[in-house]
Amino acid sequence: MPDALALLDALPDAAWLVELAGLRVHAANAAAARLFGCAREALVGRAADALLQSPEDEAYWAAAAGGEPGDLCSEAALVLAGASGAAQACGPPDEGAAARVVHASRSIHLVSGAAGGSAHALVVVRDRSAEQRADDERELRLAELQATLESAADGLLVTDLRGAIRAFNRRFGRMWGLPLELLQQRDDAAIDAWMRRQLPDEAAYARRVEALRDAPLVPASDRLELVDGRVYERVTRPLWCSGRAQGRVWAFRDLTEKIAAAQRIESLERLDVLTALPNRRGFFERAEAIAQTQRRSGAGFALLLVDLDRFRHVNDSLGHDVGDRVLQDTAQRIGGCLREADMLARVSGDQFALLLAPADAAAAEATARRILNVVGQPSSVDGAHFTLTCSIGIALAPAHGRHADELARHAEAAMRAVKASGRAGVRLHQRRAEADRRSDMTLEHAMRQALVSGRFRLQYQPQVRLADGLLVGAEALLRWRDPELGEVAPQRFIPVAEDSGFIVPIGDWVLAQAVRQAALWRERGHAVPIAINVSALQFQQPHFVERVAGVLAVAGLEPRLLELELTESILLHDADEALARLQALARLGVRLSIDDFGTGYSSLVYLKRFPIDKLKIDRCFVTGLPDDAGDCGIVQAILQMARALGMRAIAEGVETEAQRAFLQAAGCDEFQGWLYAPALDPLSFEHRLAGAAPGKRTPARMRLVSG
Repeated sequence: MPDALALLDALPDAAWLVELAGLRVHAANAAAARLFGCAREALVGRAADALLQSPEDEAYWAAAAGGEPGDLCSEAALVLAGASGAAQACGPPDEGAAARVVHASRSIHLVSGAAGGSAHALVVVRDRSAEQRADDERELRLAELQATLESAADGLLVTDLRGAIRAFNRRFGRMWGLPLELLQQRDDAAIDAWMRRQLPDEAAYARRVEALRDAPLVPASDRLELVDGRVYERVTRPLWCSGRAQGRVWAFRDLTEKIAAAQRIESLERLDVLTALPNRRGFFERAEAIAQTQRRSGAGFALLLVDLDRFRHVNDSLGHDVGDRVLQDTAQRIGGCLREADMLARVSGDQFALLLAPADAAAAEATARRILNVVGQPSSVDGAHFTLTCSIGIALAPAHGRHADELARHAEAAMRAVKASGRAGVRLHQRRAEADRRSDMTLEHAMRQALVSGRFRLQYQPQVRLADGLLVGAEALLRWRDPELGEVAPQRFIPVAEDSGFIVPIGDWVLAQAVRQAALWRERGHAVPIAINVSALQFQQPHFVERVAGVLAVAGLEPRLLELELTESILLHDADEALARLQALARLGVRLSIDDFGTGYSSLVYLKRFPIDKLKIDRCFVTGLPDDAGDCGIVQAILQMARALGMRAIAEGVETEAQRAFLQAAGCDEFQGWLYAPALDPLSFEHRLAGAAPGKRTPARMRLVSG
């Protein structure tokens, strides 16, 4: 028995001897005790068929009881008799204790005893529960992996380092059209050959795959174009395991529909949906390509810009649906004037662009005239009859530029010149106009720098009462000396400032400076009104009245000492709004005058309603006095109208005594001009104020040669 126990204990697995005579456990090793969770002594004497409860065990021991034992070796889920806890450590297992199931491999072999001894059966059980759990986990992971592969939108292929297929999903097979039996056979060479046949360049594909096999650690991504037009993105990454590359994972994504959709979107981005013509982007891309071709060939070409005149009236009166149909009809009319090689596009709402290649000035103008004619033909939509016109600008290459965008700028400038001159015409780009625009840009930039750098200054021209020669006011005049441009005349920079909108900040600066100067003179005992010019754009600013009130409040100047000189063009914007703004200024206490009266748009109906204090007679009517009968008649009419409206009148540009005498005799109230003094700097003007104080009047006949 001791030898038997020693042999049993030497076994690594649970083992026990069963005496066949009584089918009872004769001995057990420590591993068996651990398997059943009790002391080995508790196992001795137990019935053999009570320890492992399975049909197979029951059948075996039943055969052994009948004298027909044999060997048994199998793997199964075995039910162990319940035995646990300290109670079983010193007694027989509790028959009622809970049994447990283990996955094990079990073997039973017959062994003979010593001479005269009884035969035994050796039962060996290896607990494979941990291994089974690992197998189950591995099987679960494989199932999850396969489910993941099958749920992927990409075709997936896994290969080893030699390129042999290890795994794939069905999406991969469908993408490449691989027969199912070919995949099931795992015929790597046949699958590779099948895939190569789907590509236009089999050799290049094979070289690329071989190169990736030779570099197992290199990830890669490329695009495959199949012979049937499909496009696949191929991405491959190394397959790592145990810190080493074991193969590759290949992912194939079908980009065919995505690329087609992108191409459709890109096409729409270059297409005008309404007219089916190229849009601005499409036109300039194609125009530049055509321009390059023409440059290489040395042939000239023309770019035309066609803008419909007053098309907004069609939309406003007939609706946008009708407007759209008119645009479609116009596109067809213009297209009928072109050659097959020419290009037409709709580049904005009611603007079309044409590229004529080849073409010279004569051909471009002839085409433009045809377009004018066809666009001007009567139109009828939904019972509405109307006629459209258009304005056309032309730029030629290489005379006016070599690139499409440059030509378009020149053609647009020419088109705008047509608009300004009355519309419904054709104009070829003029280089002089281009030079003027560049000069204006330079001037505008210099003006902006001048305002920041303090290079503007104000001079003040005295205003004199004709009745007694007393200095009664001043007009603030803007002056500018630039370090590079020198002294820039107001006639040069004011129109540029108005066109660019920069006249508004300049006007605000003039207002603040002039009011501050008037307040300073007021403190020194000279309450002289100061007149400043206000542009129509500045006057139209929403908070202009508040701006004036704020400047007066900050300087502490009485509003009656500020006179705003307005142009007649304020009537062109919105007479009712202008009236409301003028009335607000009048309530503020500011004086108002109309500058350059008679040179612009004069509406006596509105003028009668406006709270105007003074009319200023423009110098163009004063120059011919008293010899020009026309000027005399105009001046007398203005003076009579001023008296009828209860307004004072002042004449500017008075340079001779004869002019002064005529104005005084005609009943003019005031004058200003070189006869009395030019525009003076603030200090010189203040000296003049001191000389014009009561008791020190300066005769009006005295001309100052220098200020």
